[in-house]
Amino acid sequence: MSRSQRLLDLIQLLRRHRRPVSGRRLADELRVSIRTLYRDIVTLQAQGAPIEGEPGLGYVLKPGFMLPPLMFSEDEIEALVLGSRWVSDRADDRLALAARDALAKILAVLPGDLRDGAEASALLVGPGAAIMAEDVDLSAIRKAIRSERKLTILYRDGTGQASERVVWPFALSFFDHVRVVVAWCELRQDFRHFRADRISQVQPLDIRYPHRRQGLLKQWREREGIPQQS
Repeated sequence: MSRSQRLLDLIQLLRRHRRPVSGRRLADELRVSIRTLYRDIVTLQAQGAPIEGEPGLGYVLKPGFMLPPLMFSEDEIEALVLGSRWVSDRADDRLALAARDALAKILAVLPGDLRDGAEASALLVGPGAAIMAEDVDLSAIRKAIRSERKLTILYRDGTGQASERVVWPFALSFFDHVRVVVAWCELRQDFRHFRADRISQVQPLDIRYPHRRQGLLKQWREREGIPQQS
């Protein structure tokens, strides 16, 4: 294990504990000597990590510490690259561009060896099913989700019958060939799933829906039997 990887693992280990952890326990979990553990803590403190404590009393990482980009592990970088490639290939144009821009910003501040490895990543996104054409701008739906605002939509069901709905959008699911808006429907007074390719019009309303998005998402997951994400 490289020293940079060991320092990252030490930070991550400290993050999992809210109370002081003994140096011996940290050394055992990292499989290093206690002397190496003490040196690594001094190194991290010199780099600005707010680690408090001393030998015999234990160590704790104060909340709010942000890892610098060089502290990404190789697996984390590959995950970011693969995720960005998937979004660039499967999402709408604005989100795809945002994914490419975000990855470019990350690569720009990585150390040279990590940047070269990321750019040469062998994790590729395979071809998927053709995405159903959409008439609506998904960015407007994403904005409504972020701001917890109602939408009026014109929706066509599987039989072709059209209806106007006022919905509370709180999630957007991306499948290989279709995107689905998850929302509370005022007409049906229940959760509903709306295929984006069947929505012909979207009108944002300057009305905040009466529940928090996180609460709606939690209720929907419980209803659908979907495990809550950490």
